[in-house]
Amino acid sequence: MKTLLFLITGLIMNTFLEQNNALEEATLGGGCFWCTEAVFLQMKGVESVASGYSGGHVKNPGYREVTTGRTGHAEVIQITFDPRVVSFSEILEVFFMTHDPTTLNRQGNDIGTQYRSAIFYHNEEQKKTAKKVIELFEKEKVYDDPIVTEVTPFEAFYKAEDYHVNYFNNNKNQPYCQFVVAPKVEKFRKVFKEKLKEK
Repeated sequence: MKTLLFLITGLIMNTFLEQNNALEEATLGGGCFWCTEAVFLQMKGVESVASGYSGGHVKNPGYREVTTGRTGHAEVIQITFDPRVVSFSEILEVFFMTHDPTTLNRQGNDIGTQYRSAIFYHNEEQKKTAKKVIELFEKEKVYDDPIVTEVTPFEAFYKAEDYHVNYFNNNKNQPYCQFVVAPKVEKFRKVFKEKLKEK
């Protein structure tokens, strides 16, 4: 009997460990996905980052369609991360500190619903965490204006065209990368030194 109980306990523990070793996904819109991809590719615990589109009503949209604002999609990144190394709340902390979550449908000179600040949560736990992080940022008055980040259920992610992959690192001399993306990456590297991947 003791042996059977020991085996059952062992199986339950193994299942628990397997579930907790699983990678998780986060889908975030923080304006142009070239900026957010460049930041999160450098974050410890992040396994991969894919640029794409979420939150719209058109299946398999292309970049040109999305930039019109008529598909309803936001430019987003889908982050695959290891929760044993970095938590969802830590990812959101970086997210909120590296874009402006107080401007509705706008990031700098990028204007339109496709550039809205958005969290597309994958489960109830992510939803609760997102709400708590927003409450904390507002309580601490990190920004002068209210946070307008959309918090909605994840439905679908459509991967962006291949030329968007690792855009910043492949196009560092491009003016947009120099004047818009680079400062955000630099801010992340300065403010979140302890979260940088080791080279």
